[in-house]
Amino acid sequence: MGQTTGPAPTPGPEPAPTPTPTPSTSTSTSTSTNVGTNVGRASSEDGFGHALRRLTNPRSLRWKIAAGVAAAACAMALGIGVLVHRTTEARSMSIGRGYALTALDEAAAEFRGAPPAQPYPSAYMVGDEVPAELRRRLDSEPTPESGPESGPASTSGSPVTWYDIRKPFQGPRMWAAYRVDGTVLAVNVDMGSELRSLQALDRHIGYAAVATLAVVVPLTVLAAELLLRRLRRVAVTTRRIKRGDLDARTRSRGHDEISEISSAVDLMADALRDRLRGEQRFTADVAHELRTPLTGLVTSASLLPPSEATDLVRDRVQVLRALVDDLLEISRLDAGAEEADVRSVPLGDLVAESVRRAGLAADIAVRGRPVAETDPRRLDRIVTNLILNAHRHGAAPVEVTIDGTTVVVRDHGPGFPPELLAHGPQRFRTGATERGHGHGLGLTIALGQAQVIGASLTLTNADHPGPPGTPGGAVATLELPRRANPTAA
Repeated sequence: MGQTTGPAPTPGPEPAPTPTPTPSTSTSTSTSTNVGTNVGRASSEDGFGHALRRLTNPRSLRWKIAAGVAAAACAMALGIGVLVHRTTEARSMSIGRGYALTALDEAAAEFRGAPPAQPYPSAYMVGDEVPAELRRRLDSEPTPESGPESGPASTSGSPVTWYDIRKPFQGPRMWAAYRVDGTVLAVNVDMGSELRSLQALDRHIGYAAVATLAVVVPLTVLAAELLLRRLRRVAVTTRRIKRGDLDARTRSRGHDEISEISSAVDLMADALRDRLRGEQRFTADVAHELRTPLTGLVTSASLLPPSEATDLVRDRVQVLRALVDDLLEISRLDAGAEEADVRSVPLGDLVAESVRRAGLAADIAVRGRPVAETDPRRLDRIVTNLILNAHRHGAAPVEVTIDGTTVVVRDHGPGFPPELLAHGPQRFRTGATERGHGHGLGLTIALGQAQVIGASLTLTNADHPGPPGTPGGAVATLELPRRANPTAA
């Protein structure tokens, strides 16, 4: 349904009585239990999903630390593997050369006619049977000068060796050769077993590196999680302070860098709390000190003879009286001394009565006959302040929509300034000149009273403007606690 309220006579100094709330049908116990269970299950799922997204975030610091440790471990394993590989390979080559030279000496003795040292003759090659690479290496070796002691069966030059990998399917071989009485003599030994041992060593080094990474990376992630948990505690504390919890502290113990950050945050929170509480005490003291002279000023203004000047004085006195009352209300909200008197109230009727008593025009739309459990006096204060703010800083038409336990107040003015949307309402600041003049206390009081009754007050600007050239306007959304279901008409 819709209704329009026009301007009412200007209210006097005394506030009008609060409308008597009418009782409504309460919700059943089973419904409340189901709703609580569903909300708890949804919260658990959201928390699990948030933790899973945080764990799988590739830009997380834990994965950067793990990647750095893994890269360092891989570099170390690679360096150790190359060193072990080359050392083992050099040792295998040295052993292979020794076997080849021993076989060459035995073959040279057999070539000269001596009986073989082994029961089977040595396999050697002579002349053109020797590979060309061996002959080239022998030719490059210097030939010693022949002396009188050199016999006819002496060797010429030093022996040479060659690691042959021309036939990979047959395996590598180590060749050794020298000249015996002018004839090239060569032998070879199989190096396949040494190559297979070296390859097995390389595989085992790789397996050990993978196993090391499989242990090091999870341990690194776990160690990084312990550090990140402390950092997240600092972040959570700062967000609590930002939301107004001035008693939030990290209370970290230790002597490392994270403990220094935590201590700095705690010291900042202490300084901020002391400063804000000093400002709150100053506001409360000023309001209390102004009450006595203001009472005398109100009395004196009421005794003035009727005239235009008297009306002007009385108007300014009423403005000053409203300002002092607002300051006193803020001081009580800051002190946390306010408690809600919750009862069941017809939400549509209460909002309509608040708009009527404000004496300002507004289009009210109520869906069904919603009932809420809240403090009617504080809800009236919130709605009145939102309506006054919409008319004072916005532009007509002002629309009020009640849907379930949600109350939306919208104007068609320039909207809330970006500073107010970013930091919330602040006392004695209106945020922008185009939104008019005032003390900036209305939204501050509305937000404080919403916290007392457990409601949520959200300030936004309209996304979809009206006709071309018409501003979108400011939107204030009040979400009351869902302690009772709205009853449909």
